[in-house]
Amino acid sequence: QVQLVESGGGLVQAGGSLRLSCTYSGRISGLNTMGWFRQAPGKEREFVAGISRTSGITKYADSVKARFIISRDNSKNSVYLQMNSLNPEDTANYYCAGDGSFMVATTKQGYSYWGQGTQVTVSS
Repeated sequence: QVQLVESGGGLVQAGGSLRLSCTYSGRISGLNTMGWFRQAPGKEREFVAGISRTSGITKYADSVKARFIISRDNSKNSVYLQMNSLNPEDTANYYCAGDGSFMVATTKQGYSYWGQGTQVTVSS
C-alpha cells in the first residue's frame, strides 16, 4: 500500500502564491506517476498537474498552465505544486494522487492512490 499526505493549503489573497507538498510512503517502488487534482464544492474532481517520478515529464490542465508548477524530489519522497497568480476560481480541496503507471494520466481513473486533501481558499 501507498500512503499520501498533503500539506501547505490555506487562505491567500488573489494574486498570491502557495506551495503544496505531498509526501508518500509505503510501497513506493510501485509508484511511478504523481498528480494533483482539485475539487470545488458541487463540482467534479479535476486534473491539475501530473509528473513522472522517473522521467520528470509533466502535464498541466489548460486552466493552470503558466501559473502552476509541479515538481518532485525523489530523495524526499515528495511532490510539490507551486501555485502562482492565484484567483478565486482556484479555490478547492487539492488532492495528491499516485499510480504505478509510467504514463502521466489526466483523469482520476488513472490514479490508484489518493491523499485526504488540503484546502486552498483564494479571497478576492
